[in-house]
Amino acid sequence: MRGLASYIVGRLLWAPVILLAVSLATFALGRFGPGDPIRILQGQYRDPEQQERIAEELGYHDNFFVQYWRYMERAVQGDFGEGLSPRGFQVNDVLFPRLWVTFQYNLLALIIIFAVGIPAGIWAALKQGTWMDPFTIGMLLFPASVPVLVIIPVLQWLFAVQLGWLPSGGWQVHEFYGVEIGILNIHIVLPMLALTLPGSAGVARYMRTQVLQVLDDDYVRTARAKGLREFTVVSRHIARNAMLPLATIMGFALVGLLGGSIFLETLLGIPGVGEYAFNAVFARDYNAIMAIVLLTSTAFILANLLADITYAFIDPRIRLGGGVER
Repeated sequence: MRGLASYIVGRLLWAPVILLAVSLATFALGRFGPGDPIRILQGQYRDPEQQERIAEELGYHDNFFVQYWRYMERAVQGDFGEGLSPRGFQVNDVLFPRLWVTFQYNLLALIIIFAVGIPAGIWAALKQGTWMDPFTIGMLLFPASVPVLVIIPVLQWLFAVQLGWLPSGGWQVHEFYGVEIGILNIHIVLPMLALTLPGSAGVARYMRTQVLQVLDDDYVRTARAKGLREFTVVSRHIARNAMLPLATIMGFALVGLLGGSIFLETLLGIPGVGEYAFNAVFARDYNAIMAIVLLTSTAFILANLLADITYAFIDPRIRLGGGVER
């Protein structure tokens, strides 16, 4: 456990350095990149005096590093400044409710994707050489081959227009103990179909490959020679070892919980962070862009750390910081 603790501390000490580099690069791209947020705010009626007044008010005439330091000083305190799209609202007040919406439907989709993909991959690997193997993977690959821009209108046409079973979009929330939950109503079905049908195929294929690699290992043959039930062999020996590399995918998938889908949220009317990020880029809303990048980068670092720690629990032979235990 000492090796694991030192590894975690080392990774956490590197996190501020990585975030500093990412934030500095993003801030520089925003300030020196094409486009002027002040011109966007003014629209087609541009007054040079008003433009100068807005620039002075926002501090755009200050030195680059002064602007960067001023922003980061507020950001570490949880204040991401005032947004430009829409103007007059704090980024925190707009971003965090949208992050909560995106987190909800992505978390549910992630659970369904792995709940479907892992058993499907194991089943296909165990049925290798029979028609069930290509049939299982093929059924999952078919929706994965259809672009999101195509599959969402098709799902809307089928389930909302033709069958009338589901609403064509929208986001409704129910409050539970002061927390707004939007995934406990029928409006979530279409987003889940659009996300989980393509997503399960990748997990199933990866799991199938990993299971095939461990099927002929010595410990599997030994377990079967001992007379253990097939379910015990598969669940305790095959699946557990095959899922070790899958922990990395799970770690990266956790980052996606904060990344909204622009097309999904736009076509289905979900007020998530994807649509907000898209509008912020076009409006040159530097404060909003910086906030999204900082939060996503932090989530990426923590997700990688969580994936590495998960390795040690899935496979007891691994001791982080100390190599493989003999």
